[in-house]
Amino acid sequence: MPQASTAEILRLVSSGEASSRTDLARILGLARSTVSLRVQELIDAGLLTETGEGPSRGGRKPRVLKPAGDGGYVVGADLGAQHVRLAAYDLRGERLHLTETELDITEGPEACLTGLLEIVGDLTQILAGQRLLGLGVGLPGPVNFEDGRVERPARMPGWHGFEVRDWLTERLNIPVAVDNDANVVALGELHTRNRGPEHLVVVKAGTGVGCGVIVSGVVHRGANGVSGDVSHVRVQAAGENLCACGNTGCLETIASGAAIARGVGARDTRHLVELANDAEPQATAAVRRAGGHLGEVLSTVVNFFNPHAVLLTGLLSSVEPYVAAVRGALYERCLPMATQNLQVAVAQAGPDAGPLGAGMLALHQVHRKERN
Repeated sequence: MPQASTAEILRLVSSGEASSRTDLARILGLARSTVSLRVQELIDAGLLTETGEGPSRGGRKPRVLKPAGDGGYVVGADLGAQHVRLAAYDLRGERLHLTETELDITEGPEACLTGLLEIVGDLTQILAGQRLLGLGVGLPGPVNFEDGRVERPARMPGWHGFEVRDWLTERLNIPVAVDNDANVVALGELHTRNRGPEHLVVVKAGTGVGCGVIVSGVVHRGANGVSGDVSHVRVQAAGENLCACGNTGCLETIASGAAIARGVGARDTRHLVELANDAEPQATAAVRRAGGHLGEVLSTVVNFFNPHAVLLTGLLSSVEPYVAAVRGALYERCLPMATQNLQVAVAQAGPDAGPLGAGMLALHQVHRKERN
């Protein structure tokens, strides 16, 4: 079954869209035996109950599935370069609480993660009486998903080789999942769209540029967890600009929020966005050029992958000239067949995509622990 399908089963049951195993098999398009196995795992984990009898549809009356009384909650945390957006979700996918606060990734892993634990601790006080089941974390750098370890990040000094998942698990004693922030954003957007097993390219354009790839409804991480890393593709317009990765001419040196902000004298990416949305000429022209460069790189991705949609999120996605430039470059450079039904738009979930996707990862990790 696809990754996080347990979360989808919980969502369908909790929302009332499905009340039996038969309903789930029909909606998900899966064999009833496969659904029954996963439902039983959720029952054994104490997350679902199956009681009573539902209305007959011509055969034996089905047993009714319902969420367990207090199924608990999971927390999803999306870390950026200088902040964290964190949310708690119940088993229906309903958000219970949301907070965003400053958190500097450059302080190093232990200081940054200690700050994250303090926020989680405050949340457990707010939701006292409910069980914290798991934690999902998105980080703005390459992550070995299977090990929960950061690998050679460009803008995270001191994080290389740090085993984030194990460090957090030891202190919280709950299942923890850690992934690249673009992947969790892509997963959150997939759940928000709820259109089935789509092919998606989801770009997080903020201080840096990240890209998550969804293949038939499943996050595609590649052999070493760096699938979708368009930020270090060499582009002609970047010339010999030195990138934090050590190479020259990377897309990130001319299309990321940090690079654009430096070029126009903005304090940071947020200030750049404010200037561009206020129609300051230099900032507007700079983000338009950057969007064109991003679209140039994405055109190769679209021609090769042929997704249903290219979706933009992150701070720069709120600047219309940036989005328009990406769209224009894609339609100009891609094959007509690749863009015939292609959607190029701002992601529906907006800033909530990251916490939501991280929360879905946490649920998946909880269920995997129960199966083991």
